[in-house]
Amino acid sequence: MVSAVWTLLPAAFTFASAVLAQEQYPGYDFGPDVHMRLKRQETKGPWILGSLASVDGELPLRKEIRDLENNRDQWTLYLLGLSMMQFTNQTDNISWYKITGIHGVPFETWADVEPVEGSEQTGYCTHISVLFPTWHRPYVSLYENILYSKIQDIASLWPNQEDRTRYQKAAANWRIPYWDWAADPPVGESVLPKSIGGNAFIDVSGPNGDQRIANPLYSYEFKPLDAPDFLNTAPWDVWPRTVRAPTTNDSSAQSNNTWVESALKAELGSLQQRVYNLLSNYPNYTEFSNEGWIPDQSNKSYDSIESVHDVIHNIAGGVEGHMAYIPFSAFDPIFFLHHANVDRLFAMWQALYPSSWITPSKAISASYTTKAGDIQDSKTALTPFYEKEDGTFWDSDSVRDPKVLGYSYQEVAGVSLTGKDPSNHPNGNNMRKVQSRVRKAINKLYGQSSPSTLALKWKSHPKSAVDIPFAKSLVSDGTYREWIANVRVDKQALGGPFFIHLFLDSVPEDSTDWSFADTLVGTMSVFASLPMAGVEMHNHHISGTVPLTTALTKKVLAEKLAGLEAEEIEPYLRGHLKVGIRTSGGKVIDAYKVPSLHIHVASSAVRVPEAEDELPVWENGAESHFDLV
Repeated sequence: MVSAVWTLLPAAFTFASAVLAQEQYPGYDFGPDVHMRLKRQETKGPWILGSLASVDGELPLRKEIRDLENNRDQWTLYLLGLSMMQFTNQTDNISWYKITGIHGVPFETWADVEPVEGSEQTGYCTHISVLFPTWHRPYVSLYENILYSKIQDIASLWPNQEDRTRYQKAAANWRIPYWDWAADPPVGESVLPKSIGGNAFIDVSGPNGDQRIANPLYSYEFKPLDAPDFLNTAPWDVWPRTVRAPTTNDSSAQSNNTWVESALKAELGSLQQRVYNLLSNYPNYTEFSNEGWIPDQSNKSYDSIESVHDVIHNIAGGVEGHMAYIPFSAFDPIFFLHHANVDRLFAMWQALYPSSWITPSKAISASYTTKAGDIQDSKTALTPFYEKEDGTFWDSDSVRDPKVLGYSYQEVAGVSLTGKDPSNHPNGNNMRKVQSRVRKAINKLYGQSSPSTLALKWKSHPKSAVDIPFAKSLVSDGTYREWIANVRVDKQALGGPFFIHLFLDSVPEDSTDWSFADTLVGTMSVFASLPMAGVEMHNHHISGTVPLTTALTKKVLAEKLAGLEAEEIEPYLRGHLKVGIRTSGGKVIDAYKVPSLHIHVASSAVRVPEAEDELPVWENGAESHFDLV
């Protein structure tokens, strides 16, 4: 029996110079009465994660962060809620420190959910696991519930009745935003929103007046930094706040968000292609869900949502930043924006493939409550998230439909993701409409550089003098050839995170330029941990894919290649495709000295869609060509 019940009840930025010391800014001062009330409300016991309330029968949607920013009142409440949460005492069970610590360090019990023997030096999070998407769903929802509760309180603090009513209305249907890192940003904006990486401070107007406060999306400051919580391991045990692409290894380190933005911009085409291929070509849940390498898997199914997610972690972390390391990553405020988008992509995939679900699989790596080798299935408890007072945890079946947690996304709004095939579902027509909407969104957001959508545009505008010769050189009889580099490697091969970069023609001499080099094709990022005492960290073989088609298409457009067929592309790639490996610490590694590394080039014929609500179809598996490594 659970012993206590938890009832969960705009500014302009520019990227700041990385060389300037980060000034200290306070959290929002709500006034002494509010802070005393919060102190009296400090929470210690286990919690029940419930569903957020709907408004007038309508389920509120999570919005893209730029869209939320356009709603001034909800944006203000979001910033104030984050500030309150980040400045809550670290010992409080629903403080920023405790909630983000569920994912990794300080490797402490949360909500009285004890570790299994031998797993004390890990977090609760599941990686290389069929539970990767489903475990993170209630985790992100827990964060959302806590923020929602704080925002309701904050909205009631405005002294003026008219303002108070306005903010309470905005608070009622507030939900956390997501950051769509795979979509083209609005014209004139960067992939990394300025609200996240612009300035360390923000001016905000709250119930206690206008104040300049620490930007709660820029970093989180530890209060205090406890070196043992960071395993007494430099440099994380000396950094007083989270940093991205840190400038130094001492306590003066600053975030270099300009580096992060440049790397994201360079990787955007590859990210779009990977998301497009995943949502178009991965109908099997096990393959889609996680990066664990399956020895007999098809050449066309090496990728996963987990592997794509790793890229954002490593880029946002940069050289040894918090986001690049599993135990430290959740402290960075960008973590939940990132994982809300991963959850959204998961929901879109669920809408397209409603019948595919979890099959029992062995856990490859341990978590705080799981041993490596344990069988995980759809009924495995998603610890430490309680669903009921009687001690029942949420499991993958119970969180399959995000509506049960009180939110949805625009692309899948209006349908239940319960796993029922639309042909046998009483609401099947609505499901098919949503699937059509999802496919249109996928083509629009992630397919713009694919020959599939280029061909679709050509069909719609057949007299375009530019598109006709270009499209005809790519697509023949309704098909084109997709090229990929499949990668597999031991996740802990280098004792921490690392990047596997693929280049065409040349590898820059200066490895610090690799993440945004002109010759970069794409990156397989390995999001790893530090060696943890007493925990087996090897033989965790993972796989991922680096798409090659977009880079090759540019060569065709520049008339350096005649087309995408094998007789043209295979000899070209044999002579021009290069690999470079760099650790998150900046060390260059010889690819041929990583025993577990294998890179193989494959291709597949792909049938292009006939309409904007159709997706490309990969035909007859993938053809093997040659090993790069």
